[in-house]
Amino acid sequence: MLNIVLFGAPGAGKGTQSDLLVEKFKLNHISTGDLLRKEIAEQTELGKKIKSIMDSGALVSNDIVIEMIDNAIAKDTQGILFDGFPRNVAQAEVLDQLMAKHNRSVTCMVQLDVPKDELVRRMLERAKVSGRSDDNEETIKNRLKTYEAETLPVAAYYEKQGKCVKINGLGKVEEISANIIAEVEKR
Repeated sequence: MLNIVLFGAPGAGKGTQSDLLVEKFKLNHISTGDLLRKEIAEQTELGKKIKSIMDSGALVSNDIVIEMIDNAIAKDTQGILFDGFPRNVAQAEVLDQLMAKHNRSVTCMVQLDVPKDELVRRMLERAKVSGRSDDNEETIKNRLKTYEAETLPVAAYYEKQGKCVKINGLGKVEEISANIIAEVEKR
């Protein structure tokens, strides 16, 4: 059973590529961003807390995210594409434990590499289109700093396991997708 972690900086194209991978490999899509935004949209107490955290550019606590992920793994029967998780090495370690708890493992981590100036451009454009309150220039800079300090080390974690697949995130969506699919099919 395929279990893929889709990885990259904010604006790298994870959302776009995740849709294509889910369709190609018939995976369940677990997007922490979607799970978190659902809580916000439903205006639950947790959602209000999450909105405040996300609007500041900070990361939501591990406990909140891990509980949502464990529940999703337990319900899955066909394979998972993790989009936006893990965001730090501690979460990667916990993900390995959660997967083992459910007699599974991460097949590979696909890392989308995109230069910083392109990431900023994409996120500012996305803000115009989607109206996401967490896509403004100050928050974008904070998110990229957080990514570099806390999230980027996750790639090294999976490299040590021989599971990191680096993909150039520049170019046409279809070309990037084809490169990802070719690498995943080798696993």
